[in-house]
Amino acid sequence: MPELLRTLLAFALVLGVLVFIHELGHYLAARWRGVHVEVFSIGFGRPLLRWHDRVGTEWRLCPVPLGGYVKPHGFEGPEEATPEQVAAWLPGRTFHDKPVLSRAIVIAAGPVFNFLLAIVLFAGLFMATGRPEIRNVVGQVVPGSAAEAAGVKPEDVIVRIGAHAVSDVADIQARITAEPGAHTELGVRRGDQVVTLPVTVGIVTDKNGGRTGQLGVMFTATIGKPMTPLAALGTAVQETWRLTVQTLDGLWQMLTGQHSAKDLGGPLRIAQMSGQVAQYGVASLVSFMALLSVNLGLINLFPIPVLDGGRLVFYGLEALLGRPVSRRVRDISFQAGFAVIAGLFLFSTFNDLSHFGLFRWVASLSG
Repeated sequence: MPELLRTLLAFALVLGVLVFIHELGHYLAARWRGVHVEVFSIGFGRPLLRWHDRVGTEWRLCPVPLGGYVKPHGFEGPEEATPEQVAAWLPGRTFHDKPVLSRAIVIAAGPVFNFLLAIVLFAGLFMATGRPEIRNVVGQVVPGSAAEAAGVKPEDVIVRIGAHAVSDVADIQARITAEPGAHTELGVRRGDQVVTLPVTVGIVTDKNGGRTGQLGVMFTATIGKPMTPLAALGTAVQETWRLTVQTLDGLWQMLTGQHSAKDLGGPLRIAQMSGQVAQYGVASLVSFMALLSVNLGLINLFPIPVLDGGRLVFYGLEALLGRPVSRRVRDISFQAGFAVIAGLFLFSTFNDLSHFGLFRWVASLSG
């Protein structure tokens, strides 16, 4: 399959499934809480396909695959609704008339379904192929690397970096990449002994000038055996939790300057990675979808107005104050939230284009 076609199909599949599951969470929660759903849309723009189901919901498939939405009946409150909208409200089926808990459940269900999707995908993968495990046992030392200079050998087990005990490869990678050029020590288990090796962490500079640390070792990997459904489910929950914590930690490192924000990717990077992952088979694509689903769930829970998390903050304040937040505060907050999201979208797209080398190519033409 041509690379461009594979990338486009993989991107449409990955994003389509994630958006559908997210919106399905909102839709099912709304139906559960007695709210009529007017529109269920996958994508944005003029609908390519549309149809109505037996309960009156209009389903849409639109050409811009960068999201979707569910429109609950009466989502706009009495202050925002037009007289025509008010006249068309179905008694007892509007969103704004429901108790604050019901409204919060409808909004929270989208991110919750993303986490559930990740668990289901991981569980299916572990039942089918087992869980791949990369152990902190050195399989190969890269010639000329910091590890070779420090005296690391194959079969060494890295158990400590500086004063920090490390338990797995993810912990090792996180500490090494965050300390380019650092002078520290490695504690390695070699046979029955633990040996201390002074090391100067290598430095890798990316295309944008960002620096990350590199040790220069390849770890050994083992493929686990297919798991029973119960064991797979438990392991999938653990893996989803681990990815959640790891993602939040990475975000915190960006906010505190420990990691470059230039690594923040957007839709173009996701499309590229979807195509790359798809060529390695179904298992790799499923694992990638699970990772993105965790990220989508987390992003939507951020307390930014226009995102699900921002609306949940307003509902929390309403529960505490006993009345809704004023329309003026909501309007200003949503405008600010939209500006933040638009800024992040533009910044991540700029990063993607820089990553693809577009600006260097343009500079070479002008030069």
